[in-house]
Formats: sequence, structure tokens, C-alpha cells
Amino acid sequence: MSAYDVIVIGGGPSGLMASVAAAERGASVLLIDKGAKLGRKLGISGGGRCNVTNMKERDELIAHIPGNGRFLYSALDHFDNRSIAAFFEELGIRLKEEDNGRMFPVSDKASSVVSALIGKIKALGVSILKDSPVTEVLYGEDRVQGVRLASGKDLRARSVIIATGGKSVPQTGSTGDGYRWAEAAGHTITELYPTEVPIVSREDWIKSGELQGLSLRDVILTVWNEKGKKLIAHRGDMIFTHFGLSGPIALRCSQFLRQVQRKAGRPEVDMSIDLFPDLRPDEAERLIREKLEADPKKTVRNILKGMLPDRLVPLALAKSGIDGDVMGSQFSKTGQSALAGFLKRMPVTVHGTRSLEEAFVTGGGVHLKEIQPGTMESKLMPGLYFCGEILDIHGYTGGYNITAAFSTGYTAGMHAAES
Repeated sequence: MSAYDVIVIGGGPSGLMASVAAAERGASVLLIDKGAKLGRKLGISGGGRCNVTNMKERDELIAHIPGNGRFLYSALDHFDNRSIAAFFEELGIRLKEEDNGRMFPVSDKASSVVSALIGKIKALGVSILKDSPVTEVLYGEDRVQGVRLASGKDLRARSVIIATGGKSVPQTGSTGDGYRWAEAAGHTITELYPTEVPIVSREDWIKSGELQGLSLRDVILTVWNEKGKKLIAHRGDMIFTHFGLSGPIALRCSQFLRQVQRKAGRPEVDMSIDLFPDLRPDEAERLIREKLEADPKKTVRNILKGMLPDRLVPLALAKSGIDGDVMGSQFSKTGQSALAGFLKRMPVTVHGTRSLEEAFVTGGGVHLKEIQPGTMESKLMPGLYFCGEILDIHGYTGGYNITAAFSTGYTAGMHAAES
């Protein structure tokens, strides 16, 4: 029967980094993946360019991981965003910083990052077992014992690291296998839900497709809670789809819909779009007035076409209760105020999100109260470690989730080896 110091289950970013950290400390390490290729999710991250980390200062980095990011402080003490950048530079992967602190390989190829990581674990002598599904993690009365493969073969280890990811992007192998093994050890799995996922709306103007494919640049998207107070707002780009809203700021807002739905006890959630985020409401009204005065013989419809995308104009008129054929010189102050209100708070009623399988990130996971934050070891089963997306941690896209994966993976690997 084969025996190892550390067995890592899952060849994604956290599992690869856990293998590196454990092997660097002299442990005999076996990395097992059920697929034929390691690093599949890493290979498609960042639009195929691999956003390896984000260089924001630690507190700001944590703030961009709204799903229990504070749990990561100890792991970041071991291996933070600067450590991640230095690690890849030492592997010969030159990095460049883009907007908002995002770090990419100069090559713009995720494959170079995956190859470097796999090359590193091979150089460290890590044994690799692909196309080998694990069916069970073996537990003794007081410690983890190893794993059982689908072939029926048992592999022994002093420590086992579960790095199997969540349930999002299942085509990369993340199908939630690890939750069952965690529960078998006595762990609690918090409710799983999609985050960083497109938003669904059943508004008539969404279902008609009249705005499908229309992109809005530099706007603010806001989620309002059940009491009509602002819950979260993000500024940036978005796009209308045949089912609702997508694009960077829609994805960031998506995880907050569930919170409102649960408190309100209904599926509908109010959102709004600020089309002129640099203007106060009175300044938006003044802008409209100036446009009217500049072209008093133009219709309101044509004046609006100079302010908004053409496809958005009919909706702006309808929602504001305005006759678009009225001449600018005859446009009432009441109408001006209504139009300004639309520009600053275009209403969108939404009804949830796309499925967990369509999400970029899984919300929920292994309950963090049952994990040692400084080691990633289970508090319930000695020798059992968790890292990456299987934990109840999730952040925004932009290098935050992969930072959490690398950091928790490295922390789990180093302590599994030292134990």
C-alpha cells in the first residue's frame, strides 16, 4: 500500500500551490486529480490571461472579498499577494499590473502560468496521479488515514488536503465532490449559492430584447434592500442580455440579491442604474435644461439621442411618462425633473441570478468556524486540511478569489507538511 506524508486532492490553483508548499518543506506529496489535465480552471481565468493576484493593500484586498474575507488575515501572513507575485517572477513568469491592481503575465497567456506551476511541482518531486477520481477520504478514530480511489485502491497519508473547489464552472472539474468528504468528517457545509454571476430580470423590456447587447460604460449599479435603502453599489461597465444584466458591475452586485430576497421573503429585488454618476440630481436636471435651451426646436426624443444610446431613449421616455414628440421649448419643468430622475436612477426589477453552474464563483462551503485560520486544518479531524473555493470564502472577480486560493493553498500545504 502506497504511503505519503501529504495527499492533495484537486489540481486547481489552491491544490497546485498546496503541493508546492508541502514539497518545499521536504514532505513526500501526491497530487490527485480526477481529470486528464491539471490547472483547468486556472487556464481559463482572467479571460484566458490568468489574473494571478491583485496588488491592493491588505485591508482593501480583504474588502474586495465580501464573503468572509477577514478569515484570510492569517493565511495572508504566510503568503500574500506580494508573495504570489514574487513566486511567479522567480519561476520566470514576468508580470504586469493593469487597472485596479490586477496582475497578469506579460505573455497574456494563462497557459504559461499553469505550465510554470506544474513544472515547479515536478521539479520538487511531487507525484502526480491524473484521471483518478477519489471516492472516499479515509478517517480513523482520531486522524485522517488517506484516500480511496475509484479503482478501489487505498492510498495512505499522514495529512490530506481537500482542494476540490466549489460547484461553479463544472466543466473544469469543480463538481462539489469535496463537500461530501467534509461532511463525512463531521463538517458543516453552509448554503451554496452562485456569486459573480449574471442577473435575471423578468421586466417586459428585458424579455422583449429591445436592449439586448447594449453596453453601458462607467455607470453605477445599485442594489436596494427591502426597506428601500442602498445595500451595495458598484461603478463600471455592464451589458443588457436577453435574460437580464451582465458585465463586471452586475457580477459584483449579484451575490447581494440573495440577501435581499431572504429578508424580504419575495423574489423581486429593486436595482437601479445611475447613467450620469458624476452629476448630482440637480446637475442632471440643469444639463437637460441646457440641452433644451440650446435646441428649442428639436423634439425631446431627438435631444435625448444626444445624451443616451439611441436604443435606451424609448425606455427613458416611457418610464418618465414623457411624450418624446414635444418640442424642447414646450417641455415642462415637471417632465424635466422626471427625466432627470430616470437618468440618475433608472429602475430595474430583478428576480435572481443564473445558476450556480453558470457562476464564476461558489458562495458558501465548509464552515469557517470549524477550520483553523492559521493552518487551514480541520478542528474536527486532525490531519485534514481545506483550501480554495471549497471554503466558505468568496470575492469579486479581479484577482481576489485566486489570491484567496493561492494563499489558503500555500498555508494548508506548509502546515500539512510540518505536522
